[in-house]
Amino acid sequence: MRQQLSDSETHQLTMEAIILAGGFGTRLRSVVADKPKALAPINGRPFLEYLLDHLIRGGIDSFVFSVGYRAQMIEEHFGDCYHDRPIQYALETEPLGTGGGIANALPYTSGDTVLVTNGDSLFLTDLARQYALHQQVGALATLALRPMKNFSRYGRVEVDGDGRITAFREKEAVEEGLINGGVYLLQRDAFAQAGLKGAFSLERDFFGAKVADFPLYGLADEGYFLDIGIPEDFARAQEDFLRFKFNQ
Repeated sequence: MRQQLSDSETHQLTMEAIILAGGFGTRLRSVVADKPKALAPINGRPFLEYLLDHLIRGGIDSFVFSVGYRAQMIEEHFGDCYHDRPIQYALETEPLGTGGGIANALPYTSGDTVLVTNGDSLFLTDLARQYALHQQVGALATLALRPMKNFSRYGRVEVDGDGRITAFREKEAVEEGLINGGVYLLQRDAFAQAGLKGAFSLERDFFGAKVADFPLYGLADEGYFLDIGIPEDFARAQEDFLRFKFNQ
């Protein structure tokens, strides 16, 4: 269910984002063997550029890239800014998992709330509405959730009538449900409150393990969603991004 928020409840969006761009992209190696997944070419442009364009349109004006695998290639491509928005790099010297990678990048940010997004998926969400809900309910984390039908590749997220997340379910074939879209608003002290440090999984060790202990919320959004993690969806991106004129 999508929460109804009035215009007066739409607060100013946090202006910095952490991009998780350190993955190995193992399942994509058969079609993109020489680049990190975030640089996979979609109609001649790296996938990550499309994501940054969307975030800039949504109000984000500075970025921290959480990088590891072939980090130098990402830094050489983007340098220290993109369309005049500054970029910093938080390098993993050893694999830290999704949660550890975020924790490693947080010192490069300054706000109490930071946007975090996966660097290998594009979810065209309403960031301002997500931020409004996050502030309104005092969430520790607020996830953008994508309604989906007939899927088995993703786990399901269950929410109550107020949008509070009640459970994260394992992957299984289902007719319909909400999936984690990989776009999060996170309080910078969230991991400290949860007692997490070092290498850990955001999805398993924070979301899944702490859902009953802390206020985690979700906002359903029908925006376009695509994860390029498998060759079939990488091929689909080539067609979709042309059709929707994401280059413009």
